[in-house]
Amino acid sequence: MKQIRIVQYGVGPIGASILRLARKKKSVQIVGAIDQDPSKVGKDLGEVVGAHDAPWGVKVSVDAAKTLAGPVDVVLHSTSSYLKDVMEQLLACVNAGCSVISTCEELAYPFRKSPPLADKLDKAAKREGVALVGTGVNPGFVMDKLVLTLAAISQRVDSVRVQRIVDASRRREPLQRKIGAGMSVEEFAEKTAAGVIKHHGLPESVAMVGDGLGIPVDTITETIEPMVAQEDIRTEFMKVAAGRAAGVHQIARGFSLDRERIILELKMYVGAKDPADTIELTGEPNISMIIPGGAHGDIATAAVVVNAIPLIVAAPAGLVTSRDLPLSFFSSETSSG
Repeated sequence: MKQIRIVQYGVGPIGASILRLARKKKSVQIVGAIDQDPSKVGKDLGEVVGAHDAPWGVKVSVDAAKTLAGPVDVVLHSTSSYLKDVMEQLLACVNAGCSVISTCEELAYPFRKSPPLADKLDKAAKREGVALVGTGVNPGFVMDKLVLTLAAISQRVDSVRVQRIVDASRRREPLQRKIGAGMSVEEFAEKTAAGVIKHHGLPESVAMVGDGLGIPVDTITETIEPMVAQEDIRTEFMKVAAGRAAGVHQIARGFSLDRERIILELKMYVGAKDPADTIELTGEPNISMIIPGGAHGDIATAAVVVNAIPLIVAAPAGLVTSRDLPLSFFSSETSSG
């Protein structure tokens, strides 16, 4: 079996999780990694990601151009949630002839918010004969791809509601801080107004679902409020006192002619009770599905990315979305050595 040569761009907690899983796939060869953190540059990649079988014989590099010179087939990219901030990174990968799987939430479905950037990436990828996709557990699966998959047994879908409740106390420290855990309610409001506190990708999921179901969404709104701790909560990384923010309560709504057609609700906070993912489709017939415990956060994100490796290699050239790719499990488990 021909090995797929991959590079990891961004070796933070998510990148490390992706690499540990990719290492188990016998048809994958990890040939490089890119990161700007001086504490990681020049070190063995296996040691940086805490792999039990380190060293891997691959060094982390700060030189993207040299690392992408390859030969490289696919870049797994996880550096930022904002598309404008990663455009140069993505274009460098594409222009080097590499397909890309990115966890950048705004890349998951950028056609409504950032059409010029989406067009630029699409044209570059088609020119080079490669494909790129933004994906993850959300956006990329629970609140969009899974909704569209369930709709396959519908004759008509009138409206969609998804509620995702996530206990962030078991998640990585950067995520706990990104959702404002431990802040005062006043500080949470200030950070939210500044665009610092939020989970990215809900509007992208609304747009993907609307287009996928043929629901003409003309307006998308988003609200963010704090989930306030009712009691003291302690995680591995922090203590959240009662009365302070424990995380986010975020709702994105898609309207068609002033009628609410799509509602995506996220409650992501430390100490969340009864975490679960609930999907409800109203139409013919009505469909409801509950995943107790919910899709498993960082574990699921790494799985979605790695499972997409053979799919992106086979995808048509250009910018694609998780809506375009089939659901698949990458079953090869033997170490690539």
